[in-house]
Amino acid sequence: MSDRDSSKSPFELSRRSFIGATLAGTALASMPALMRSAKAADDVLYVNTWGGNWEKAAKEFLFDPFTQETGIQIRTVSPISFAKLATQARTGVYEFDVTTLGLAEIARANASNLIEPAAGNIDESTLWPGALYANGVATHAFANVIAYHQNSFPGGQPNSWKDFWDLERFPGSRSLQRYPVRVLAFALLADGVPPEQLFPYDLDRAFAALDRIKPAIRVWWTQGPQSQQLLRDAEVDMIGIWNDYATNVQQTSPDPVQVVWNQALIDKSCWVVAKGTPRARNAWRLIESIANNAEGMARFCAVDASGPLNPKAFAHIDAKTAAITPTSPERMEKAVVLDGVKLLPQLDEIATRFDRWISS
Repeated sequence: MSDRDSSKSPFELSRRSFIGATLAGTALASMPALMRSAKAADDVLYVNTWGGNWEKAAKEFLFDPFTQETGIQIRTVSPISFAKLATQARTGVYEFDVTTLGLAEIARANASNLIEPAAGNIDESTLWPGALYANGVATHAFANVIAYHQNSFPGGQPNSWKDFWDLERFPGSRSLQRYPVRVLAFALLADGVPPEQLFPYDLDRAFAALDRIKPAIRVWWTQGPQSQQLLRDAEVDMIGIWNDYATNVQQTSPDPVQVVWNQALIDKSCWVVAKGTPRARNAWRLIESIANNAEGMARFCAVDASGPLNPKAFAHIDAKTAAITPTSPERMEKAVVLDGVKLLPQLDEIATRFDRWISS
């Protein structure tokens, strides 16, 4: 799934991470002529999507039900672009009204006044506790987990980031995503920091922990399919990987592959309304519809290989699927949720310092 690809920056443009620091937008000439007007329309909304299967599933399970209920047509613009979100707020020219952001990205967008406030614009009484985050509505999430070849560790089974870092008890090669916002969390968990004390990061401690694992990192992966191939081909003994790629290999590999859900790092996807859009009222109606469409979200997540955050969605998920869903109650009990708001003051330093460290 190439729309999930990511690179070294904590804001790399991808489905699960993109460059939020790059706020220079694309030229207005590249926008559809239709969107150069800021006039409000009551019968259409423009939604920024990842395209491909993500967009197809969103249209079928989330957008079409809203259109059927309201008569408001959804037109899509892809791929997701933080830069365009920033440009819109500056110019007042809107290519889209609604988009999705991860927890670190939404924290920056909110602090930069790029999105509309949620208070007073959405009926919070219809939502579950914790649904609102930094003026967005978090509806689904994915997990960063540990996966390994069982035959690589005949003397015992790793079960935590501490074990991932323990090269004496569990010798062998490793791989991690080149994405510091997540990797620093793994390092601190490995070093014994309790989840409730994880954010903001103790950067000196985190990089000291990274120093210890660096010699064992054979590959810093940058794309989801790359991580899956590394695990499938046993090019590394243990890897930090997204939950869907891990379970796919686990289910199809001829050799036993184990997935460690303990201390999984959860990153949520949040729907937001572009600051100043003249279609804000209907944009919030769409987001509220998505959030409360429990069955639609369950079916969307089945395609997206993510997990719903609306508890009612699990009534529409069978037990076998729930067992590999990153947001199931059983999984969330052992998980750690990324906190972009607490990390916000550190994000630039994290990116700069990690680039220097990995190149040294």
